[in-house]
Amino acid sequence: MSNRFLMITPEDGGPVLKCLAAPARLSILALLHARGPMNVNDIADFLELPQSTTSTHLNQMEEAGLIRTEVQKAKKGNQKICHVVHDEIVLTFGTPEKAANEAIEVAMPVGLYSGYDVSAPCGMCAQEGIVGYLDNPDTFLTPERMKAGLLWFTRGYVDYQFPNNARIKGAAVRELELLLELSSEVPGTSDNWPSDITISLNGTAIATWTSPGDFGDRRGKYTPDWWKLRGSQYGVLKSFRVTDTGTFIDGVHASDITLADLELTEHRSIRLRIEIPEQAKNPGGINIFGRGFGNYDQDIILRLTT
Repeated sequence: MSNRFLMITPEDGGPVLKCLAAPARLSILALLHARGPMNVNDIADFLELPQSTTSTHLNQMEEAGLIRTEVQKAKKGNQKICHVVHDEIVLTFGTPEKAANEAIEVAMPVGLYSGYDVSAPCGMCAQEGIVGYLDNPDTFLTPERMKAGLLWFTRGYVDYQFPNNARIKGAAVRELELLLELSSEVPGTSDNWPSDITISLNGTAIATWTSPGDFGDRRGKYTPDWWKLRGSQYGVLKSFRVTDTGTFIDGVHASDITLADLELTEHRSIRLRIEIPEQAKNPGGINIFGRGFGNYDQDIILRLTT
């Protein structure tokens, strides 16, 4: 399995370096790498730290992008599961331009889809308010969709078309990674509302991830105050990586689809489809969070490592 690298420079790596300066946080990262995802209480017990101190460390690590958290059902209520984001962190003293040459990254606003076929309940929001009309698929045609930072639907798909910048540069792709924040969709919210979300690239379904629920227990870190608390607040940041050996969701092997199956050198663009298929075992809808909504202030990111 290919490693997930984070390359930082002195200019942009301050928050990460500050976070790594605490021995306890390094111990947490080492523990998560050794044992895999763990909940907050287990981390605290293993490292013999107070639960409150552990939570503070984890919040700071999540803020710096070193871990991500996911709420799951427990025997009593919910539990927060912590995952590492990177396998290796590299500090380079080269120029930012040189570091950028290692990866080609494009950020796609969630409203800038190139095609769709969705069913209600559905809708879109921008930071200023609701876009168009709720629960009317025809609203997805409005030019105002380009401002959307959150969209949702029950069945169907949205398509995005990314430029194949590696092909333009004549560079061979060693790894493709897709990063986006997702949750299920239910009227109101429910932490226990599974939904099968299928990701396809260039017409090939690479993997299906089952979202555990539609999260509204607290306001999303970036969700505007006007958005009602009983609505979807945040999702789970998911990493879909395609390498020469297969496809991985958050570092775990998910399918045997490889880079060769995507035929990247044959296409001028990279076509992404995010879908709730008609035949899905758990057709629980989808929320796609973009910039200005959810817990991660980012668009849909496609990263090509060359």
